[in-house]
Amino acid sequence: MDVKNARFVISNSDVRKCPNTGLPEYAFIGRSNVGKSSLINMLTNHNGLAKTSSTPGKTTLINHFIVNDSWYIVDLPGYGYARRGNEGREAIRRIINAYILNREEMTCLFVLLDCRHEAQKIDLEFIEFLGENGVPFAIIFTKADKISKGALERNVAAYKAKLLETWEELPPIFCTSSEKRVGREEVLDYIDEINKSIAQGE
Repeated sequence: MDVKNARFVISNSDVRKCPNTGLPEYAFIGRSNVGKSSLINMLTNHNGLAKTSSTPGKTTLINHFIVNDSWYIVDLPGYGYARRGNEGREAIRRIINAYILNREEMTCLFVLLDCRHEAQKIDLEFIEFLGENGVPFAIIFTKADKISKGALERNVAAYKAKLLETWEELPPIFCTSSEKRVGREEVLDYIDEINKSIAQGE
C-alpha cells in the first residue's frame, strides 16, 4: 500500500466523540514505551505525526489519524504504566475498554510487544481479554533491530509456544523496526487486504 497522506484528526477520552465517518479503524496498543508512536510514524512516513516521548505513559487519549482519506490509525493509551497509580490506571483502562469493546469501526487491534522480552503476564492477560471478548487483533513485535536475528526468531518462537498453551490458533504476527523500517510493507499490506475485503462487502 502506498501512503499518500496522513494527518491528525482528533484526540479525546470519550469514545462517543470519535469521528462519525464509518471508515475502518486500525488501533495500536501496547505497554508504555513499546515504541507505538515511532511505529505509527514509520507506517505513515510522517516523523512528527504521533508524538514520541522517552517518558512512558505519555499517550492518555484516543488519537485518530486519517490515512489516504479512507481509513484511520488510532493511537490508544499504553496499559500498565505503574507510576500512574491505581486511579490513573483505572481511568486509562476505562478509556481503552470503551474503545475496544464499543467502537464498531474498529477493524483490527494491533497489540505491540517488545521483541527483546519474554512473554509478560500483563500482555498475556490483555491478549486473553481480547479473545474472551471476540476482539479481532494481530500482534506486532517491535524493536527488531535491537537484537540479533537469531535471538528475534527464538523470542518470537517462545512467545508463540506460550500463546498456543491457551489458543488453538495464532493471530497474524509481524516483526518490525521503526528505525530500520522493517515490517512496514507487511503491516500496510495486511491493512490493505482487509480494506479491500470490506470494500467488496465480504
